Amino acid sequence: MASASSFSKFSLTLLLLVLFLGSTNAQLSTNFYSKSCPNLFPTAKSVVHSAIMKEARMGASLLRLFFHDCFVNGCDGSLLLDDTSSFTGEKNAAPNRNSARGFDVVDNIKSAVENVCPGVVSCADILAIAARDSVKILGGPNWDVKLGRRDARTASQAAANNSIPPPTSNLNRLISRFNALGLSTRDLVALSGSHTIGQARCTSFRTRIYNESNIDRTFAQTRQRNCPRASGSGDNNLAPLDIQTPTYFDNNYFKNLINRRGLLHSDQQLFNGGSTDSIVRGYSNNPSSFISDFVTAMIKMGDISPLTGSKGEIRKNCRRVN
Repeated sequence: MASASSFSKFSLTLLLLVLFLGSTNAQLSTNFYSKSCPNLFPTAKSVVHSAIMKEARMGASLLRLFFHDCFVNGCDGSLLLDDTSSFTGEKNAAPNRNSARGFDVVDNIKSAVENVCPGVVSCADILAIAARDSVKILGGPNWDVKLGRRDARTASQAAANNSIPPPTSNLNRLISRFNALGLSTRDLVALSGSHTIGQARCTSFRTRIYNESNIDRTFAQTRQRNCPRASGSGDNNLAPLDIQTPTYFDNNYFKNLINRRGLLHSDQQLFNGGSTDSIVRGYSNNPSSFISDFVTAMIKMGDISPLTGSKGEIRKNCRRVN
C-alpha cells in the first residue's frame, strides 16, 4: 500500500514537472495562429509580393534580416529595434550598417497584419514568414513556418558584432559559428545557398577580387570594373552574389563556386579543397537535394532560442518596445 502511495506521489510529481516544463518551454508550431489570426499568411504574402515586384532584390534583403536576427540571441525580432537611451541596437552593428535593409517592408507587413488581428502576431514571426515568402516568390521552395515566437524587449550591438560571421570568415570559423548555434556543416552550406539571390557591396568583396588567387580571372576582372581597388571609392557599388540568376532561387550559386566564381571570400571557402567541397558538388549536381536541405536548415535556424510562453512581448511597432 505504501509503495503504491509513493508511486502515486511520484507520478503526480512527474506530471506536474512535465506540465511546468511545457509551460516554460512552449514549442513553436506551424498552426500557432490558425485560430487567432487565420488570414495571417495571405495578408503578409501580399505585402512581400508587392515589395519584390517593385524591387526583386528585396526578397534577398528580407531573407537576410531573418538570418541576422536569429544569429544574435535567437529569433526574437531584436534586429528590428531602433536605438534607445537604454540600449544601442543591432541596426548599426558592423554586419548591418549600410547593408541591412527591408525594415520599411517589415513595418508594412506588421501594419497590414495589425489591421486584421491587432496585438496577436509578433515581429519575430513576421520575419520568419517574410523570409519564407521571399524564397517562394523568387522561385524557391515553400515550407510550413513554425510560429509562436515573441519579441525581445532589448537588443545588443555588441552581440551582433560578435555573432554574425563576416564575409572575410574562413571555413573553420564558419563551421564553428554555425555549430555553436546547433547548425551542422551541411546546414551551413545549404543556408549559404541563399546567396543564389541578392547583392553585395564592393567593400564586402574588394579584397577577394584584387588579392585572392582562387578566383576565375575573367570573373574578377568583371567585378573590378564596378569596384575600384582604392578603399573609399565605390564602396557601396553592388554586384550580384550569383552572377547567373541573381533574382531566381536555384542551385547556380554552387555551380559558381565550383567555377571559382564565389563573390565573397566566405562563399568560396565552401569550395576550396576543404571538408565542404563534396557537399557543394552534391548540391551543384542535384538541385532537389539542395532544396530539401535548405528547407530543413531554415526550419532549424528558426528554432534558435525563441522567446515563447510569457517571455518577451508582442510589439505593436516592430521598431520599439511597447
